[in-house]
Amino acid sequence: MLARLVGCLGLGAGDALLEVGPGRGALTRCLHGLVGRYMAVEIDRDLIAGLHSRFPDIELLNADALAFDFNAHCQGRRWRLVGNLPYNIASALLFRLIASAEHIQDMHFMLQKEVAERLAAPPGTKARGRLSVGIQHRFAVEALFDVPPQSFAPPPKVLSTVVRLTPHPAAVQSAAPENLEAVARLAFSSRRKRLGNALKPLRLDWAALGINENLRPADLSVAEFVTIANAVAED
Repeated sequence: MLARLVGCLGLGAGDALLEVGPGRGALTRCLHGLVGRYMAVEIDRDLIAGLHSRFPDIELLNADALAFDFNAHCQGRRWRLVGNLPYNIASALLFRLIASAEHIQDMHFMLQKEVAERLAAPPGTKARGRLSVGIQHRFAVEALFDVPPQSFAPPPKVLSTVVRLTPHPAAVQSAAPENLEAVARLAFSSRRKRLGNALKPLRLDWAALGINENLRPADLSVAEFVTIANAVAED
């Protein structure tokens, strides 16, 4: 499984790699020595000494990825991110990384399959939510392969999926992320309501926007959310 992930990355000596949560270094061992610059962020201080000993030439930071300032550390070049993200931090971390898209070449993460499905969920599906909209606005999402429970010890009770996230060109990123996030958050807080009711506090002119206010939030495309976010920003 790890060899397959490394093959999907296609790393080169000129790449800058940032690993999120190396843990005991299982993936680090496979990636170490393949890139020109290697940074790793690990929250568990008890693992730091062992990682330092095994991989003395990587930039190892003892920090919480959810509080880590990616923009401050990753400026000057575009980074390739990799990691096995625990379910309890995956969504929150991905939302943080949206704001760092300009510093990212691509991201390869192993996620619980449920989270991967939310990332890629198209309009009109139950899995679609504000994470789908936020990520799809800034990144192309590609599910690469599933990882069965028996690949881990001890085996979890869920399937995992490895996904690739690649930033869209700047021209495609047509709304401020914070505006889009605010609209999506409001819309999906009442996901069963019609748009006209869910977004009523925004006082939108639906006819001018060209969007059917009787749709549910999960029915909207990213482009339609962008239209709403930009209209709100202009008011």
